[in-house]
Amino acid sequence: MNIAKNLERSAFFFPSRPVVSEGASEISFAQLNARANRMATALIRLGVQPGDPVALCAPNSGDWLAFYFGVLKAGGVAVTLSSLLKTRELALSINESLPKIICTYEDKLDDLKGMKRAGVLEKIICPGGDLDLDRLADAGSGSFKAVERDRSDTAAILFTGGTTGIAKGVLLTHENISTAIQNVVFNERSNENDRALCFLPFNHVFGQMHIMNATLLSGGCLELLPSFDMEKVLNAMSAGRVTRLFAVPTVYVRLLSVDHIKEKLGSVRYCFSAAASMAAEIVRHWKDETGLSIHEAYGMTESASMVTYNHYYRHVVGSVGTPVSGEEVQIRDLEGNIRGTGEEGEICIRGRNIMKGYLNKPEETASVFWGEWFRSGDIGQMDDHGYLYIVDRLKDMIISGGENVYPRDIEEVLYSLPEVEECTVIGLPDKEWGERVTALIIPKPGMTIDATDLATRLKTRLSPFKVPKEYHVVKEFPKSAAGKILKRELRKQYLKTGAEPRRP
Repeated sequence: MNIAKNLERSAFFFPSRPVVSEGASEISFAQLNARANRMATALIRLGVQPGDPVALCAPNSGDWLAFYFGVLKAGGVAVTLSSLLKTRELALSINESLPKIICTYEDKLDDLKGMKRAGVLEKIICPGGDLDLDRLADAGSGSFKAVERDRSDTAAILFTGGTTGIAKGVLLTHENISTAIQNVVFNERSNENDRALCFLPFNHVFGQMHIMNATLLSGGCLELLPSFDMEKVLNAMSAGRVTRLFAVPTVYVRLLSVDHIKEKLGSVRYCFSAAASMAAEIVRHWKDETGLSIHEAYGMTESASMVTYNHYYRHVVGSVGTPVSGEEVQIRDLEGNIRGTGEEGEICIRGRNIMKGYLNKPEETASVFWGEWFRSGDIGQMDDHGYLYIVDRLKDMIISGGENVYPRDIEEVLYSLPEVEECTVIGLPDKEWGERVTALIIPKPGMTIDATDLATRLKTRLSPFKVPKEYHVVKEFPKSAAGKILKRELRKQYLKTGAEPRRP
């Protein structure tokens, strides 16, 4: 087994069809496969052996894909790093994964040169580095077949938690990835005529597995943008080049502020959101404005993407759907006892997509498993039809006055208010309450936030202990590359600055 064979198969069935579109240029499946072959054979000549870690740290591009599949074809392990990492963060990831070779871009060159040592970063592939990608490709052969690997061998290492804590390398096997992306293709009814918009980074599980690998498996085309740019996204859709819109909740919030958004979607027939839970009010608003559902799934880096999926045929607003083929989901209390229908508890998962473990962290790996069951760290509940509902992140839970408060409960209500453009809820230390529930809000253009009026309205829809005790109006939120609001950074910011709140 080798997931790089997915590229070889698609190149066999659809050799002349485009797999990557970047602006005015396109790359066919046959061209990408041949370039990946040259990368693979050149890497083997540089000494890469099956199981060796080889890193990528660069923005999305066709060359990123060619190198990634070249690493996999050679039997190596693709270590995918965010191009936004700062020097210290990059050093931590390099020291954890110890890649022999890295493909990067000029901005990272000076940092990486200082990390070179025997057996680590022996070759930096970059303009100005030891050699560039074209020179590497010229040294290889366009004819090559992917090296066979065992299904349990690690294919890729993706780092998770780096923006909210200490980064952990997640070991995903060929079987993990194959299982997850086949479920994506089947459940989303993907086909070779699709063009998927991708502005989310390939180092993230959503971009790499759910969008890139799954689209390539189905024979579709990736409409690549280096990052989210509202004008470029709208232009790509309006031109009719996009059939599948993949985004995160904050992007859908921004798109809803665009006049005549339905007309500007062009040929988009399918919308999907991931990376963070979507407020049900946003899903309803999008459906009203565009006639399209926003489909959601539940997954994480440790599950190589999809665990549950909210269906074409019975889409339930507010749910993340039912378990996909081969996946089992249980709701358990903190002692590991199985909870009943409608009862809240930790979401636990068993399936062939669940990671091998955390890189160099056997104790942390052991702590997130109950036998074969992976402990997600998310709180959820299931209805009697098997639909899963995310209540909140276990670590985001606020304990205020002895009561457990889940921020998403409050965020759902805030999003239904006409003056709220975007919001999040955090807990801040409080002598009386332990933690005080704090709402941070970006108001819609031309609208203001009246804390007293807001609290009065919230009291009619929330239990008293859930109503925020203070409100902050902000211009923007710190976000990860995947679009998640970084609550940890917000807590640090407000603890440090002591910004003046608006109290009812």
